[in-house]
Amino acid sequence: MSTHLLLSAGRGPQECAWAVGRLLHRLIGDADRQGLTVQRVGAVPGERPGTYRSVLIRIAGPEAETFAASWTGTLCWQAPSPYRSGAGRKNWYVTARPPHDDAPPTPFVESDVDVVGCRTGGPGGQHRNKASTAVRATHRPSGLVVVVDAERQFSLNRRIALRLLRQRVEEGDDAARRAVRTARWRVHDELVRGDPIRVERPGAQR
Repeated sequence: MSTHLLLSAGRGPQECAWAVGRLLHRLIGDADRQGLTVQRVGAVPGERPGTYRSVLIRIAGPEAETFAASWTGTLCWQAPSPYRSGAGRKNWYVTARPPHDDAPPTPFVESDVDVVGCRTGGPGGQHRNKASTAVRATHRPSGLVVVVDAERQFSLNRRIALRLLRQRVEEGDDAARRAVRTARWRVHDELVRGDPIRVERPGAQR
């Protein structure tokens, strides 16, 4: 069993990016004690070494989802700033959320495409008007439809239609991936400071 968790410093100062690094270390130690493994899938580094604006992790092992839930919400790293001496603030907030799932790619195989001949109007001569050389192609998994009558031969129009469908399926996948990335980025704006579900401090882990 495995699940993912996204830790984010939000729009907070560099201390929050530092807090992400410290909380990630604490989370990994907690997971290890429970027989779970944590793999870093991706990260946006902070301005300083060992700091992160965000980190996407994969947690694997028995009760991985239960463990992730215990770390989901607003987290607080409570310690003086390592960058600004004399700063009164000691609470640095981080958010941990399940990420939006990656959009799976849409497989494109010709057997999923229904191709039928049809007639289209417009210029093109007597042959085009009388013969069904135009192609209407439907990609069943996505519902995309194209009609091609650029050529006088059915086989050529079929080839063009398949190419267009493949291109549009890929464009749809690209748009879905962009939407997922945008949704993940919104997590940075959803950090609620205060009332954390966990307060962690430097020192020995529990």
